[in-house]
Amino acid sequence: MDHFNYKDGALTAEDVPLETIAETVETPFYCYSQATIERHYQVFSEALTGLSATVCYAVKANSNLAVIRVLADMGAGADVVSSGELTRALAACVPADKIIFSGVGKTREELSHALQENILQINVESEPELALLDEVAGSLGLQASVALRINPDVDANTHDKIATGRQEDKFGIEWTRVHEVYARASQLPHINMVGLAIHIGSQLTDLDPFRNAFIRLRDIVAILKADGHEILRLDLGGGLGIPYDGSPTPTPSEYGRVVLETLGDIGIDLVFEPGRVIVGNAGLLVTRAVFVKESATRRFVITDAAMNDLMRPTLYDAKHDIQPVKEPQNGVNMENVDIVGPVCETGDTFATNYALPSMEAGDLLAIRTAGAYGAVMASTYNSRPLVPEVLVKEDRFSIIRERMTVDTMLEYENLPNWIK
Repeated sequence: MDHFNYKDGALTAEDVPLETIAETVETPFYCYSQATIERHYQVFSEALTGLSATVCYAVKANSNLAVIRVLADMGAGADVVSSGELTRALAACVPADKIIFSGVGKTREELSHALQENILQINVESEPELALLDEVAGSLGLQASVALRINPDVDANTHDKIATGRQEDKFGIEWTRVHEVYARASQLPHINMVGLAIHIGSQLTDLDPFRNAFIRLRDIVAILKADGHEILRLDLGGGLGIPYDGSPTPTPSEYGRVVLETLGDIGIDLVFEPGRVIVGNAGLLVTRAVFVKESATRRFVITDAAMNDLMRPTLYDAKHDIQPVKEPQNGVNMENVDIVGPVCETGDTFATNYALPSMEAGDLLAIRTAGAYGAVMASTYNSRPLVPEVLVKEDRFSIIRERMTVDTMLEYENLPNWIK
């Protein structure tokens, strides 16, 4: 459920017509509903009732300060994958002791930053990282709280580019070697082993891979405990999928039941890293039709948003529902069109053969389910400035990221001194 609905013939975000926002900030822009973010966080948290659970929002899904702050105010921690995201989480008032640092390529500087902020734990993904972390912690006179991320060799049945738990993927330590690596890590002088972490992929629409991974994790915990190791926390990652095109997906409550069935009686604190499932359906990309173009075989609606603003269709062949901001009348004739951007690449396409009422230049469209991996993956390709982000609460809206200008982009560039 989200809070984007037609009211009085116009698509609104909560109680604000999207056309009103467009008149103020111009198009394209991202629009987020605070009520939807809050509801999704609450539903996910309630699905974990009965578990000793900490929910750490995956900042990479949408790293806007206002979005992180809304979730922090509800009690969420943060899962970060860079020093920049760590800085953002702290700036948004996420307590350091509710922040987890994940990722396969943390630098010396990033590890030092995490240690000095005294975050909850660092998820270590390789033996070289473990050795570096021990060295950095020692140089600072600190102990590093570590969870070892395991690769369970479980196929998440998701897109190849967002699968992370197979043997051939770059993430984590092979599950068959965890016993050996955990024992070695426990002997390092500046490492405090607190548990294990797992994350098998993103946009999972089948619960069986979760179940298989959690069962494997439970078996590994039993082996480690038998060796005398104390396991304080299990980070179960994120990855629960959402309905981009109306297709059915598992609910948070169904996911919670899988956790209860497999790990509910394990007696260890659990950490979760939801991202997409919290913010995905809470955001739209609003764009305006620039031209409607007829060709011999196609009808194109050319918009002012492009692949640099929303990469998912180009990068993942992702499908997003698209709606006219003006509500279609009952019985209106629909026509199949290609909805495309202005970038000079055929891949700059949001949808093909998509049914819409007759569109004209100037009409507004809303590309739905764009709250996750939309604005955060945007680029300035073709020297197109990053677009604004807007947060709506009831009948109010606020610009939470200003539109970049080309002049701002140029301020970061310099000519070398040999060019006059």
